[in-house]
Amino acid sequence: MKHPVLLLFLFGLLASCSSFRPATSVRNPSRASGDAVVRTDRTATRHPRPRPTRTAPPVPRKKEAPTGPTAAVRNNLVSKAEQYLGLRYKYGGNTPREGFDCSGFVKYLYNDQGLDIQRVSRDQARQGRQIDPATAQPGDLVFYRRGANQPVFHVSMIVSAAPGEIWVIHPTSSRGVIRENILASSYWRPKIYTVKDLIQ
Repeated sequence: MKHPVLLLFLFGLLASCSSFRPATSVRNPSRASGDAVVRTDRTATRHPRPRPTRTAPPVPRKKEAPTGPTAAVRNNLVSKAEQYLGLRYKYGGNTPREGFDCSGFVKYLYNDQGLDIQRVSRDQARQGRQIDPATAQPGDLVFYRRGANQPVFHVSMIVSAAPGEIWVIHPTSSRGVIRENILASSYWRPKIYTVKDLIQ
């Protein structure tokens, strides 16, 4: 007589245990655990929930600082040029008061550092030594032509250079003195003629 009572007691105990509840008794299976419940006719199979992948944010490119004996002059040229961002364009302009055109801007910056340079861009392009754009430093000059047999018509000054990027500051007739990456410009990139180092 003792055994049937013991069996009934164990059966009642097991039936009341929450670990033996069927999957359908869970109100919201997706919140019950980190696993998703996939139901079949009579069974429930657990599949791990995919975890979102995280990608690190892009690291901003560090600005390359000028090096060598001309580093101070190059830094000064860039600092001075940045002071005039937004200044209006003026054809034939030579000073901040009246505004600048491209070659007048370069001449003003270079003369401020005690560097001698011609006034017109096509004459400036004949000065200095031609360099590989990949080795360009802040303060070097970029000259532009509209075609292979056309004269130089524009000049800009490099303020930062890195693989795939040449940032310049120059006065443009439509936007005044601006800073832009000429390698990303559909207008300027095909017109690049040469890069010159005039800082000895």
